[in-house]
Amino acid sequence: MGALYAALELAPRPVLMISPEELGMGASSAWAQGGVAAAMDEADSPEAHARDTVIAGAGTVDAKIAAQVTQNARDFILDLTELGTPFDRDKDGGYVMSREAAHSAARVVRVQGDQAGKQIMETLIEAARALPSVQVLEGALATGLETKGNSVTGVWIESAAKPSAPVLIECPAVLLAGGGSGGLYAHTTNPPRIRGQVIGLAARAGAVIGDPEFVQFHPTAIDMGEDPMPLATEALRGEGATLINKDGERFMLAEHKDAELAPRDIVARAIFKQTQAGNRPMLDTRDVLGAEVLTRFPAVAEACARADIDPVSNPIPVAVAAHYHMGGIDTASDGCASLDNLWVCGEASSTGLHGANRLASNGLLEALVFARTCAEGIAKAIPENNDTAEVLITFTDGGTAVDEAAVAELRDVMTAHVGVRRNADGLKTALKTIARLEAEQAHCPTFRNMAATATLIAAAALKRTESRGGHHRDDFPESDPNQAERTRITLAEATAIRDEISKA
Repeated sequence: MGALYAALELAPRPVLMISPEELGMGASSAWAQGGVAAAMDEADSPEAHARDTVIAGAGTVDAKIAAQVTQNARDFILDLTELGTPFDRDKDGGYVMSREAAHSAARVVRVQGDQAGKQIMETLIEAARALPSVQVLEGALATGLETKGNSVTGVWIESAAKPSAPVLIECPAVLLAGGGSGGLYAHTTNPPRIRGQVIGLAARAGAVIGDPEFVQFHPTAIDMGEDPMPLATEALRGEGATLINKDGERFMLAEHKDAELAPRDIVARAIFKQTQAGNRPMLDTRDVLGAEVLTRFPAVAEACARADIDPVSNPIPVAVAAHYHMGGIDTASDGCASLDNLWVCGEASSTGLHGANRLASNGLLEALVFARTCAEGIAKAIPENNDTAEVLITFTDGGTAVDEAAVAELRDVMTAHVGVRRNADGLKTALKTIARLEAEQAHCPTFRNMAATATLIAAAALKRTESRGGHHRDDFPESDPNQAERTRITLAEATAIRDEISKA
């Protein structure tokens, strides 16, 4: 989403968009069910939205960034509406808004219940394809950045369909908008390719990474044996759906005063605890939605149908899954990374908006706001030249296919030791395993990118000797006020931690 919106903002400047699949396919934004958070109601305000963002972020949100993003939210909803996004409207033409966890008001704007990401992406793709200034290169996978000193001068790509020799595209500015790291875990709601590669390739080039230890696990992925796991949107709980176990106990009542609408990290740990105890957690929509769940939430209904689950008559089995990476490539308020000529937006970035625990439906909003911010920065930094020729790429034989067995082992160790609950011994075990796998796959840039991000997450989690937001340490279960600050770390620093552990 971020790349598409930035391309529209940069027109008529020439933009080359690189996508591993058909444009929009395999993008996390297209899978986002919740919607876009924005204070659209007269009774609400950007200030209240910013306050909720800061509270949910558990002490490490950059308040200036929260204000910057929330103050502009309404404008982006209106802009997307003008582009043709069919947001849900009431009989008077007003936007229908839902309340999600940790929001103090109903401020999440939706499309067809749970189709916001898909519909917004389709709107932006149609607009981008209509622009002569945008060239789309599909079937190409970015594997590295070319640098000179502290400046990015190009992007290395390979064929996404089969192994190929790398090709360098030289360019005056690079915008990375390639998603987060959910697929580094065995249980995830993210598209298959979203495995931390974009964060990893920037880290390998020397970029500073922000808050990598803060990974958000969605509490209610549908537990039906699929990889990735389908998502039972948080909007269901916003509508009043409850969480029960196999004995019919509504277990969230004992966990938090807001019960099912508690912050995601609290709900996720409670569900994980039920799963570990063999209590089969489930989401019960029967009383509050009945048959409406099938029409108002089509993605949920479709997933349930594939698994022969009837949510009208039975509760939906759920499990915790890696969902959103609050951390990423560290960026300033203008979207610039620590490397010159490199901008980042969306989940691949770490802007300071999300802190230790992202407020629901702030992800799409952040991508939109910083896409425009990055586009403005690129336009200022790069002399205008609208006569650039089309980029022609030919892939030749070479390269190495990703070893799927190695990827599976990486995902398993991340889930076992760097997941919802962590401790020092487990994190050290994970770092040793990652080091071994990286050495075995040193010839594969894509795997090295994954391993780089996994190393950053695990090393930063080991360094943070407290529990905060999405980062929970069983051996340090309390928050430490002295650690209420953001993490900034390089791959060299994370690798040094890993190497020290591997020697021990």
